[in-house]
Amino acid sequence: MGLGAVRRHRRALLWAGAGGVFLGFLITLEIVARHYGHRGPLSDQAQELIFAPHSGPLLYGGLALMMVVLTRRERFIAAGVAIGIDVVFFLVRLMVDAHLNFGNGALWVILAGAVIAVTRRTGKARLLLLKGVGLGLLLVTGHKTGATWLLITSETRPVVLDPYVAAADHALGDPSWLAGRLVEASGPLGEGLLGAVYGQLPLAAALVALYQLRHVATEGRFPGHHLVRTFLVIGLIGPAFYMIFPVVGPVYAYGAEGGAWAVGDLWPSALPSIQIPYPIPFDGITPRNCMPSLHTAWATTLFIHSRHGSRPVRFAGTFWLIATLAATLGFGYHYGVDLIAGVVFALTIEVAMRSLARGWERQGILLVGYGATVFAALLLSYRYLPMEMYRYPFLFGPLLILAMGSVIHAYVRLTRQWDPKPPPAQEQDPPLIRAGKLAAERLPDRTQQGAL
Repeated sequence: MGLGAVRRHRRALLWAGAGGVFLGFLITLEIVARHYGHRGPLSDQAQELIFAPHSGPLLYGGLALMMVVLTRRERFIAAGVAIGIDVVFFLVRLMVDAHLNFGNGALWVILAGAVIAVTRRTGKARLLLLKGVGLGLLLVTGHKTGATWLLITSETRPVVLDPYVAAADHALGDPSWLAGRLVEASGPLGEGLLGAVYGQLPLAAALVALYQLRHVATEGRFPGHHLVRTFLVIGLIGPAFYMIFPVVGPVYAYGAEGGAWAVGDLWPSALPSIQIPYPIPFDGITPRNCMPSLHTAWATTLFIHSRHGSRPVRFAGTFWLIATLAATLGFGYHYGVDLIAGVVFALTIEVAMRSLARGWERQGILLVGYGATVFAALLLSYRYLPMEMYRYPFLFGPLLILAMGSVIHAYVRLTRQWDPKPPPAQEQDPPLIRAGKLAAERLPDRTQQGAL
């Protein structure tokens, strides 16, 4: 067996092992969710084959990712079949007065792609189609997994640490309270726009991923690293920290959304009075999904991967990052310190995924270690130094920004070394000089003539 065959065999074993671990993780989540009386990610996904899906755009985003491996003709057929199935489902639900939504057709076509790959394709064509199906299903399953994680956090964490985070957030000037007032002043238009951006972040990621993977069908392979990989890993690992650091956010802990469990109806009109923080009990419904801000982490990743795209793609990535940050703070879903932790977390995961694709090198390992260290230091400082951060905002505020900025700076320096630089453009001479050079080349060399 040659060296190339050995590497392919090892890579196949690695992916098979990763797939087995992921399946075991999904089964575990399913069992835990069932224990608390909820559907897990597997049963929730299976239910959407017949019943109205929760997110039609997300399912069609998964279908679009699957179709990157298809030819143009096959894409038209797949899209047409998905829309046709949805029309049938819509008419049936209309007749029986059921909940109206779309997306079943997209899921049916994705699964049909797996069947076709196994029964009608062979060799590299089968593997490529199976990768496309897996990519589409992973986008949807990752979303379901995150939702199950949130249910588990609300059931297993009866107390939250919002007073600690609120005290630490004073070092940044309590940005959620300021952003909340600005969003309220923007009226229904501003709130509606930010709400759409916040809610459709997975769809935006699918669109940027489609741009990255647009040449897969012609090249016959996926790139070593793309947005969906980092996006999914953030969604799988991030919620584990919700179990370690449960926080519900200012709109719940200090606002009207918290009801009787809230400290008071203060957000965003008045700042809470900060005393020595202590864990506070909260309901068993609200997810503890603040620390770190995964919406910030996802939007940061989206921004990073849009940098190598066309001008509209770069603009969309920048807009989505800014709007997501404004929404997370302006709707009271997160504190400012959540966002800083989210950025550091995203960059650490991104470097790890890029290192996994290109091979682990010393610089990549050091940056992953540094990012993990900074992330851990942030969480520890929020938990054990909140009053110091509250009393000395002019010291700890710049330190927080500096810690995040150091990770950003290290990431930019490393990726500039990794990314291939475009060849320098050759300078073009003015037309008159080019014409003179061409005429000189055509003249006979008198020195050579004299020698002859």
